[in-house]
Amino acid sequence: MGSSPDNQPANFKRLPVEGLNLLQLTDSHLYADPSRCLLGINTLETFDQVLAQALQESGTPDFILATGDLVHDASDTGYKRLFGRLQLTEIPTYCLPGNHDIPGKMKQILNQDNVHTIPSVQAKGWSLIFLDSTIPNSDGGRIDENELELLEVLLQSHPDKNTMICMHHHPVPVGSRWMDTMVLENPDALFKLIGANPQVKALLCGHIHQAFDTEYRGVRLLGTPSTCVQFIPRVDDFAIDAIPPGYRWMSLQPDGTIQTGLNLLPKIPSGLDLASMGY
Repeated sequence: MGSSPDNQPANFKRLPVEGLNLLQLTDSHLYADPSRCLLGINTLETFDQVLAQALQESGTPDFILATGDLVHDASDTGYKRLFGRLQLTEIPTYCLPGNHDIPGKMKQILNQDNVHTIPSVQAKGWSLIFLDSTIPNSDGGRIDENELELLEVLLQSHPDKNTMICMHHHPVPVGSRWMDTMVLENPDALFKLIGANPQVKALLCGHIHQAFDTEYRGVRLLGTPSTCVQFIPRVDDFAIDAIPPGYRWMSLQPDGTIQTGLNLLPKIPSGLDLASMGY
């Protein structure tokens, strides 16, 4: 099999811990047509499997974070189907857009009941900030002036709370030439704000379809496998990794530290097209 995320076996079980407990589900790439596949995998089936396993393994987390590329064709039907599944969990869920999403449509369909598309939430001594890093009609990312101003206001509003910033695009290169053509365009502006606000402890992203855990300018950067298809880390060209779909669990501690790990499905879904050169 392929790489082992965070050096954990696929059947690693999260231990119960105190803190703000979160599940991250990312890059689900759902479609209007429930039978459609991405790179040979039915994305709805794997999303359902990952969500069921995550809830079984973690009990009831405080929040679910859905960090973009939620619906591959950005269809109303796809978002409504996603909403239905998230609504059934009865867990507060916070959704942000990826490059395959339409932010306005997400706000229209997903922002109801226990599912939210709001910019921030505070709980258990932590502030979570959700940024829109998308550029219309582009796969790349940028935190535009409006989002930077919003981020500054939110950081200044809760200087006493440990903070995690969440967005779709990775803020720094991950070492894959093809993926890093879609890295955040203006990281300096983002990290200048972060540097002026030491309560920021971590930045969580989607987009990269792989495990990523490093420190940059004193901030922990976390990226996560997709609920469908994974990409091989640190390669120049597009390549599919032979590891199962998964999710990230996190427990944000009162002292500002983060306990986290990745759990994967027991096996690779059948049909995965390892020979694909892109999508």
